Amino acid sequence: MVKEGNNAKRLRQALEQRLPQIVVAPLFAASMFFVYGFIGWTAYISLTKSGVMPDYTLTGIGQYVRLWSTPRWYVAIGNLFIFSSLFIAIALAIGVLLAVLLDQRVRAEGVIRTIYLYPMALSFIVTGTVWKWMLNPGLGLERLVRQAGWENFRFDWLVNSDYAIYTVVIAAVWQSSGYAMALFLAGLRSVDDEVLRAAAIDGAGPWRTYTGIILPILRPVFLSTVIILAHLAIKSFDLVIALTGGGPGYATDVPATFMYSFAFQRSELGVAAASATMMLMTVVAIIVPYLYSELRKTGR
Repeated sequence: MVKEGNNAKRLRQALEQRLPQIVVAPLFAASMFFVYGFIGWTAYISLTKSGVMPDYTLTGIGQYVRLWSTPRWYVAIGNLFIFSSLFIAIALAIGVLLAVLLDQRVRAEGVIRTIYLYPMALSFIVTGTVWKWMLNPGLGLERLVRQAGWENFRFDWLVNSDYAIYTVVIAAVWQSSGYAMALFLAGLRSVDDEVLRAAAIDGAGPWRTYTGIILPILRPVFLSTVIILAHLAIKSFDLVIALTGGGPGYATDVPATFMYSFAFQRSELGVAAASATMMLMTVVAIIVPYLYSELRKTGR
């Protein structure tokens, strides 16, 4: 009886130790299948001659050749470059500026911080829809200014193929700059007060203190923020769809909307899979160097 009791106790202890793994295992297996499994499936489809339906006959890089010979793909790549560079640069600049201003311990800081962070709580679909109304020449800003007396005022970027991509930049910056501010503000608050006292003793003014001492210390925060903003820029499908629908024409196409269009509207599954694989390679090219640098710092 004593031996059976000890065995039951050891079994119960072993079960308690393994319980977290047992609970997490099904979710982990499902995530592996539905995320990495479908990533592998997409990469495989990109090497076949799939059209309307998947065709699992390998044909090599033909779909990639078709992809890179499609003018619309170059428009999507160019738009992604314009959107990403402007979005990241402007959001970084606004985020740093707002963080420095809030770091002065202003009154009602909590309220101001909440106001700036609120747009990040919205989905890109909501943001795109709101800015679509605001920038619509017949409904939003242009009509409001004309009713105020400036009848020659014109702001038709939303329907102008040469400027429509910049409306996407405006909406994305409005939503994400507050998040960048929060990251930088957390970094500023982590700076040792002794550094600030030493700078004050040396006679460094606020401008030199921030530009020459504090902001260089925040280099890891800059890198992390750039990575996050770049990730948001690459997966900007919902914002573009809600704001411009990829138009006028396909003037605001980005790789994500290109992939959707070719997969579900033009029924060219192989080309869509090739574009998705190229997007994945872009994300990997951004993330892997960042992870490598972080692992080197921790000595792992």
